[in-house]
Amino acid sequence: MKEICLEFKDLTLGYQGHAAVHHLSGTAERGVLTAVVGANGSGKSTLMKGIAGILKPISGTCEQHFGRLAYLPQQSELDRTFPARVVDLVSLGFWQDRGLLGRITRKDRTKLAACLDAVGLTGFETRPLDSLSGGQMQRALFARTMLQDADLILLDEPFNAVDERTVGDLLRLIKDWVEEGRAVLCVLHDHALVREHFRQTLLIARKLVAWGPTSEVLTPENLRRARNFQEAWDEKAGWCDDARSNSGSVPVQDNKPKRRVAAHV
Repeated sequence: MKEICLEFKDLTLGYQGHAAVHHLSGTAERGVLTAVVGANGSGKSTLMKGIAGILKPISGTCEQHFGRLAYLPQQSELDRTFPARVVDLVSLGFWQDRGLLGRITRKDRTKLAACLDAVGLTGFETRPLDSLSGGQMQRALFARTMLQDADLILLDEPFNAVDERTVGDLLRLIKDWVEEGRAVLCVLHDHALVREHFRQTLLIARKLVAWGPTSEVLTPENLRRARNFQEAWDEKAGWCDDARSNSGSVPVQDNKPKRRVAAHV
């Protein structure tokens, strides 16, 4: 039996009291690659921020059972004009061990070089961030994520605006993380990519539609239900119905010690 890494209990998230994710319950396990899918505005990025601790729950809980968390946000949320180099960005992956102003050791530099090599950016150490293509920037962000050595990895649209070769290279890295026993949740829009590479899928439309094996989640009926739920929520987005009776919810186990998730960005 796989170990539970993350647990939602009746979790509701939102902004300024307006709920965007409603009454979500379920668990994520180590060694499992999960796609998080849904229409624009369905709550995918909100869920990622809630797990990372950037958003506090309106109600319910989001609990990490052990280990570290790494969060890779969408590129659109990053300031590409900040005067920094690739090595500066990637070195931020050491902050949990060294602090933001901690000294980088020789061993750290060796590890950093290995991560840059793994993402195909050897020789890019001193390149300014504003000179990178979208694909190169995403590779640098993956190298930073690798340095964090996290048990739970959150990726928000990691393949957006990158070329096919980069998608393939990054998918291989993600699958390696899963083989190492890490849990990976990845926000995606490409259903064909999800069906080919992701074993599990969480389909959300402000509330949970379905969560389980991808072949059983991405069905025409579930996608229709997601579309209908989304349209209904859009008409009254500020309201939060009690969706705890939703038949798509996943049973929650409660047999391990837990601690709250802290933000590790």
